[in-house]
Amino acid sequence: MTSRTFNRLLLTGAAGGLGRVLRTSLKPLTNILRISDIALMEPAQAGEEAVRCDLADAAGVRGLLEGVDAVVHMGGISVEGPWEPILAANIAGLHNLYEAARVQGVKRVIFASSNHAIGFNPRSRRIDANDPVRPDGNYGVSKAFGEALSRFYWDRYGLETVCLRIGSCFPEPKDRRMLITWLSYEDMSELVHCSLTAPKVEHTIVFGASANRDSWWDNKAAAHLGWTPRSNTEAYRARMEALPPVDQSDPAELFQGGGYTTMGPYPF
Repeated sequence: MTSRTFNRLLLTGAAGGLGRVLRTSLKPLTNILRISDIALMEPAQAGEEAVRCDLADAAGVRGLLEGVDAVVHMGGISVEGPWEPILAANIAGLHNLYEAARVQGVKRVIFASSNHAIGFNPRSRRIDANDPVRPDGNYGVSKAFGEALSRFYWDRYGLETVCLRIGSCFPEPKDRRMLITWLSYEDMSELVHCSLTAPKVEHTIVFGASANRDSWWDNKAAAHLGWTPRSNTEAYRARMEALPPVDQSDPAELFQGGGYTTMGPYPF
């Protein structure tokens, strides 16, 4: 046995904003960090393997997961938009990933879901992981699909997943909504670490937001992860609350998903 938790971890979406953060923070957990994206990545460093892969390529994804102990899946389309690209990356691509994980004997996947899987919940309602999904767009639908797919792979094949319903993960909040939904990079990295190392997760859904003053989300169903966020948005509150007033009757202000609730429809 090595002193590290894993021999080889796979990080998909490694060229993206959160992928670049995790590329650094995951290294202490693993002997080898295999990084992957369809986009160009920085060259592999010591202790890394870099593999470019399109999630829509089932054979390529199967090879990508060979020899992998666990997956941190940040890949795919990460914003709202037209259906076809989301279908290829977030639905067909995710199925390819889970089927490859099953075939290659991977034991756990950390899946980057999103608050947009539940975005049509009103802001007046506090929810937990047992409430039904209410996606707010094509992207949210794809994340709801991912949560259902990962549940199937746990129930049928015993492949564990932690679904991270990430709020708004940026260096700092950008608007009033993010005073509630913001997730710091430090808290995000710790959430991924806890999700990888908790002794038993089965199929867990956890809301990814820092310890902000206000919250729409209750994480009681994910207490076994042992995650305790430490950041909060109080240092940004005065600046965000000084922004120009908004129309409180706008669906973007009524629902938890914010502006995603008003995007589209998109032309065929």
